[in-house]
Amino acid sequence: MVLHLSTFHLEGGAGVAATRLHRALLKYGTDSYMLVPTAQSHEEKVIELSDNKLQKKKHFGRFIAERLHFYPQEKDKTVRFAFSPAAIGADIAGHPLIQKADIIHLHWVNFGFLSLQSLESLFSMGKPVVWTLHDMWTFTGGCHYSRGCDNYLSHCQYCPYLAKPDQYDISFSQFEKKQFIYDQANLALVSPSRWLDGLVKAAALTKPHTSLTIPNCLDTTLFSPYKKLETRKMLGLPENKNLILFAGANTQDPRKGFAFFREAISQVGCVMENVEVLIFGKANPQNFSNFPVPVHYLGKITQPEEMVKAYNAANMIVVPSLEDNLPNTVMEALSCGVPAVGFSTGGVPEMIDHQVNGFVSDFGSAESLAEGIAWVLQNDGNNVISENARKKVLNSYSEKLIASQYQNLYASL
Repeated sequence: MVLHLSTFHLEGGAGVAATRLHRALLKYGTDSYMLVPTAQSHEEKVIELSDNKLQKKKHFGRFIAERLHFYPQEKDKTVRFAFSPAAIGADIAGHPLIQKADIIHLHWVNFGFLSLQSLESLFSMGKPVVWTLHDMWTFTGGCHYSRGCDNYLSHCQYCPYLAKPDQYDISFSQFEKKQFIYDQANLALVSPSRWLDGLVKAAALTKPHTSLTIPNCLDTTLFSPYKKLETRKMLGLPENKNLILFAGANTQDPRKGFAFFREAISQVGCVMENVEVLIFGKANPQNFSNFPVPVHYLGKITQPEEMVKAYNAANMIVVPSLEDNLPNTVMEALSCGVPAVGFSTGGVPEMIDHQVNGFVSDFGSAESLAEGIAWVLQNDGNNVISENARKKVLNSYSEKLIASQYQNLYASL
């Protein structure tokens, strides 16, 4: 039996990716369970650690305690959720599912779910552990994305996320603790992108361990192309406009590059007619009041069926992330036959084949992003780019393909 551990069930990119893998493994014959602090809905073999009101309060208390542990040391509020000290967590080593599991499969486990001490207890059991990395935290002294700092290549210290970085700050101590507990672990590290796997292989904490690349998976029967005009009618959107989609869990997160998107749209709108913007995700609609072109804000969408409609209404998706692993939004859009434009960073260029199923723009260049948007609009009249987008997902990210790769890894362990 394989047991997946994830802080989130159906929230956030990492939680969604973990749940999709769990479902794919069940579909293709693996005895798979998921253990999460709280579940958003009832689902087969997804078990809540907090199965009553008291336990839910304890989990929330651990989250608050972990944040308070970091609060006095944070540089400013912009890094508040970008660094996890992993000082507070649940002791789950004695849980019946942990005891039963043949393989423990870790995903994103921060925010008070598992602490470093929790991980040490799990690793000391001697069971094979697969860890799918959804960001850089596994091999850093606490940050989820390093923002250009490369101390993790040797030893974290003088952390730029901290108010008072020094030689023996909390990034140093977390790095030391991880090094100690990893040495006693039967550990295989999986990165969804080749970009992240390259960092894993170079990082001081993880380069001694087995590491490989297996992408995230997607249900391509759910995320599939619809007729665009019919979809727009359902959503009350204009039928004769070029709708450029921006999607994300939080559109105001600087890492998501929304400022570059705004500037690129301004440039495109000056030279092309009928361009409007479609946005879904967590955002303040007032931020779009002075946008250079009309904006259609669909709000935060949590139901996959509604996401599919939003994707199918768009002519393309633009993902100007400054740091990202293997964005679910790109995969979902491509699967719906929607071309993608994004910066050449992280795992994005592995998903977008330049001028085949979209356009890979120069990193940090709004002008190059605008060029990519214009190129897709000018070249997808015959839907070849859209068809290539769908083929990319079918050939690279289908549930059966990814489940098989994980099954082979489990068997080898």
